[in-house]
Order: sequence, then C-alpha cells, then structure tokens
Amino acid sequence: MKRRQFVHAATALTAGSLFSPLISCSSEEKKMTGIAIKNWAGNLTYATGDISYPLTTEEIQQLVKDQKQLRALGTKHCFNQIADSKHYLLSQQKRQQMINLDKEKHQVTIEAGTRYGDFCKLIEEEGYALRNLASLPHISVAGAAATATHGSGVGNGGLATEVSGFKIIKANGDLVEISKEKEPETFNGLAVHLGCLGVITEVTLDLVPSYQVEQRVYRNLPMAALETHFEEVMSAGYSVSLFTDWQNENVNQVWIKSRSDSDSIMKDPEFFGAKLADKDMHPIDTESSENCTDQMGVPGPWYDRLPHFKMDFMPSKGEELQAEFHVPFENAFKAMKQIEQIKDDVFPHLFISEIRSIAGDDIWMSPFYQQKSVAIHFTLKPHKEVHTKVLPKIEAALQPFGVRPHWGKLFTIPGKTLQAKYSKLDDFKALVAEYDPDGKFRNEFIQKNLYS
Repeated sequence: MKRRQFVHAATALTAGSLFSPLISCSSEEKKMTGIAIKNWAGNLTYATGDISYPLTTEEIQQLVKDQKQLRALGTKHCFNQIADSKHYLLSQQKRQQMINLDKEKHQVTIEAGTRYGDFCKLIEEEGYALRNLASLPHISVAGAAATATHGSGVGNGGLATEVSGFKIIKANGDLVEISKEKEPETFNGLAVHLGCLGVITEVTLDLVPSYQVEQRVYRNLPMAALETHFEEVMSAGYSVSLFTDWQNENVNQVWIKSRSDSDSIMKDPEFFGAKLADKDMHPIDTESSENCTDQMGVPGPWYDRLPHFKMDFMPSKGEELQAEFHVPFENAFKAMKQIEQIKDDVFPHLFISEIRSIAGDDIWMSPFYQQKSVAIHFTLKPHKEVHTKVLPKIEAALQPFGVRPHWGKLFTIPGKTLQAKYSKLDDFKALVAEYDPDGKFRNEFIQKNLYS
C-alpha cells in the first residue's frame, strides 16, 4: 500500500467509520500444486505442496467449505509443524491491506497477511504507535497473535494483548467477528488460537500515541549481578534483552531500549559491571551490525528501535533453529543457572541465547497466562543433535521451574506434560469443538500436543 493512498483514506476518517480496502485486487486467486514449500529458516519442508493464495474473504470462505482439512499458513517463521498440513495450505500473503484507521477508538484494522513492517511506519506518520513489537518486524500480525509471540519489557504483554478484535472464518465457512470489549471470555479463548479455530481474515489492534525510543548496549555483565539485581536489570528500560552464550559466567550483551520521554534513561558508562558499547552491535558478537536497528542512544521512531532487526535485512543469523522456554519471573535466575550447568552440552550447537521478560495476561493458551514470565531463547545451529540431545537436556534442566515452550518454536516436551500446564485447556477445547466440530483445522502437531 502506498502512503498517499493511506493518508487520503485515513484523513477522511474523522468520524472513525469503516471503509473498504484501500487497494482493490483485480487478479484471481492463485493456486499452486506439488511444489516444495519450506519455512523461513529452511529447516522444515511442509508436508503438502498444495497451497492457495486467496485475495478476498469470499474466496477464503469457499476454500474452507471445499476442503476436508487445511491449515492457515503465515509468514513461515515457525520452526515446528504448528502450521503444517498433509492436505492443504491457505496463505494470505497477498492480503496485506490496511482496512481502517479509527481515530475515535484509536484502533487500526488490517488484513491477516499484513506484517508489522508493512504498516507501522504508516500509522507512525498519523501519530500512532503499537505498545510493543517482536525482535523482528517480518512476521504477520495474525500469526504472531496465534502463537503468543512477544517482545520484551516487564510491563509489556505479548503481542496478542495488543489485539482488540478478530474476524474469523469457522469450519462451516461462516464469518464471525469477536471483540475483546463485547465478548471478553470468548476473545481470551481465541486470541492465541494455534490455528485450531478457523482462518483469521482481519485483525484490529489498539493504538497508543506515537513515541520515540533510544537503545544502548552494554557488554559483559557478570552473571552473578543477576542473582540480586535481576528485576532491576530487566526493568532498566521500556524493553530489555540479555544475550549470552553461557560461557565464563557472563552475559555478553544487555540491550536497553528506553522511551525518549521517560524520566529515567539508562546512559551511564557502566551498568552493574557491564561497559557501555562504543559501537552498534549484533546480538552475536562476531556478526556485522548492519542488519540491526540503530543503537548508541540515537532516538528514533518506536517501529525502528523496538525490533532488533531492520525490516529490509535478514533477521538473526538466517540458517538456524530456534527454541524458547518461558518460566515464571521469580524462577528466572535459578533457571538460568541450571542452563549454565549444562553449557558444555549446549554451547557447541548455539549461536546465542536471549533472555526477555513478558507481563502476564488472561489469554487461555498464552504461556504467560496469569503469570509474569521470562523467556529463555536459544538460536541454535542446524545440527541434527539439537532435536535428539540438546532440547531434551534444556527441557530437563528447566522442568522444575514451571517451563512452558513457545508454541511456534522447537520443543520435545510430551503432549500430556504440556497439556497439564494450561488450566484453561478444557475451555479451549470446548471452543474448538464449537468452531471446528469435525477437526478440519487439526493437524498432527495439534493432535499430539493438545489431544494425545
């Protein structure tokens, strides 16, 4: 979508009324058959090459009615089979329109294929922002919510908490609209839906006034400092990330992202023993910072500082595997020390680990359901031993601390163990039975992890 088209439409919304998509799509739905489809990192080839790229809601409804089984596919940034299907895939990557900017309710509605990097600059130019973003802007809004993807910040919830409403197509082809304001319980069941309830067609997000962010990186924080200062460290900015390779009892880097309008911005030359970096950094010390958002305390718009990586560049390492595990905030340091105990098993397969904090929420299938949490993330080398040896050791080390895995990343925790970690699972299954009584949207991943 071009800026002039958005501005023309947005300035006409003085009453906050809904308007039709800004760019009409005249081409017909495209279908591809028998091709090999891989995820972003290349570690997964989807089980079917049958995929459609519908352009309209009506086309999606017809596809859902016609298929006995299918899964909705996002930007392919998941590292496991959560979006996979042996039967049929439906991608909305051609549906990336901003449908409505409501200046009375301070909300924006977008099509489900829209990535964060596609529209954040546009709403910034209209004076708006989102509360938080993930480490990369390349992911779709709908997919991020469905898998409980998150950024960091002790006061910031996961990205699903920014959503105020959905439009979703159920298994029978009916289109329904769910609002957090009008149907809060149903919304909490739907917000992290894991692809089980239907195909999201539109997402409405709550907006806040635009703000500036500046980020600074500190190097070589002694791990021991976290024993008594963990909460202070993680609260040192609006969003804080720790990067470590678990060697030498050391945190390699501390990324502190501060709102420029904050009364307290960390800019001291030393931070609990860590030294302020004198150049822009990549989370992996040996990598060029070219792909990363600007640091060194230079203020910039929220969308160009909250992510670690720029929209037009390769995020992270590229050819990699990812796993992430969430523990209650109060267990974080002890959990980190347990990982440190198995560092010799992890390090040969590791690029870097990242530690982030997430506020609790009331979303049924969120790993942060009613608990303030810390995410311990592993960016791993594409070694076959990761699945058979490394992940089981990490999971065993974290098991005493109430661990829950990221839904879209690699894990080997048994389904029955996983199910016991979600107190609202039965309510979620009842909602699934209502929206998809015959299991049209169920795949092997869902069967194994939720129904085994």
